[in-house]
This record gives sequence, structure tokens and C-alpha cells, in this order.
Amino acid sequence: MSKWLESFQPTTALLLRLALGFALAYWGWSKVIPAHGAGALSALNHHAAFVHSLGMPYWLGYVSAITEFLGGICLLLGLLTRFWAILGAVNMIFAICLVTLHHGYQASQYPLALTVMALMIASFGPGALALDRRIGLD
Repeated sequence: MSKWLESFQPTTALLLRLALGFALAYWGWSKVIPAHGAGALSALNHHAAFVHSLGMPYWLGYVSAITEFLGGICLLLGLLTRFWAILGAVNMIFAICLVTLHHGYQASQYPLALTVMALMIASFGPGALALDRRIGLD
């Protein structure tokens, strides 16, 4: 039975990477792409101000937003997968500690699941169906 289940590893690695990549890109979109009619950097500046209000340096807001959006896209493609997965995990750990933890487990369970997904991808790699494999980065 285990051999049969192991035959699904390339597909399940792809699905895990796509799920994480989509989630990060989706939530990062509003932090990077401004709303209709807003200034070009207004979304990034707004997120940076929010991160600064949490007691973190202002510039980490830019890093956080770009990690989610660009990292999510790269995870969807399977490009520099381990790097973006580690940054995504760190980003989600900060989100848990600074934003959702004081609301309890129910508020923290989604970023916690994304953290575990990112750590799985970082430790096991992008899977066979990734650009990293095609260009020899993994």
C-alpha cells in the first residue's frame, strides 16, 4: 500500500505548492496592487504603516508584502521554491505572533496551516513538477 501511495508524491507536492502559492499571492495582491484610482505605491505604503504600527520597522512592511505576492507567484511556478517557502514561513510566524495570536487558536489556524505547508515545501523541496527541477536549481 505504501508504494502505491508514494506514487502520488509528485502530484501531491505540486498540489501543496500550488495551494500555498495561491494563498500567499492572493493575500499579497491587496498589499502590493493599489485599489482602482489609488497611487502606485499606496497599497505598499499602507501595509508598511500597518506593520510599523505593530512595532516593527517600516521597511519590513515592504518585505512582507513582496514576500507574499512575489513569493506566492514564484511558488506557483516552482521557481526558487525553498527560498520563498522559508520566507513565507517566517512571514506567517510573524503574522501569528503579532496579529492573530491574541485572538486565540481560531484566528491563528489559517496562518499556522500556511506555515506548516511552507515548512514542508522548504524541507522536502518543490517536487518533480517545478521549474526548479527543470533548470537544475533543486
